[in-house]
Amino acid sequence: MFTESDIDHIGRGVESRTLPKAEWTHAAHFAALVWLMAQSTRVPELEMPELIRAYNEATGTPNTDESGYHETITQASIRVVRAFLRDRSDLSRAEALGKLLASRLGRSDWPLAHYSYERLFSVAARRSWVEPDLAPLPI
Repeated sequence: MFTESDIDHIGRGVESRTLPKAEWTHAAHFAALVWLMAQSTRVPELEMPELIRAYNEATGTPNTDESGYHETITQASIRVVRAFLRDRSDLSRAEALGKLLASRLGRSDWPLAHYSYERLFSVAARRSWVEPDLAPLPI
């Protein structure tokens, strides 16, 4: 599992665009969110999209209608991570992240419990927020 140092490494690495691409996993996306949310002056809904886009470009991943940054997945992830952390404010960042990753939300396919494949992977969902069509998000 992730340590506090790991969370800082990932968050700072994404922000500075120095995180090795092989380390930018589904779990690392959540670690970066936990890192960003722990900073009271930061606004993940506004900052995370730009951090991911810039990181993708720096590591050779183009942000297109078929790959790279995905607005709906990012914003949905922010919503569920925020709700998950709110209910676990007594835990350290590493403990909360560990519980998050051990939950069903820790699976990379978690959005498909809320979105049909067609809706989630549409160009519209990649470009901007779309509401779930199967079930509400757990927020």
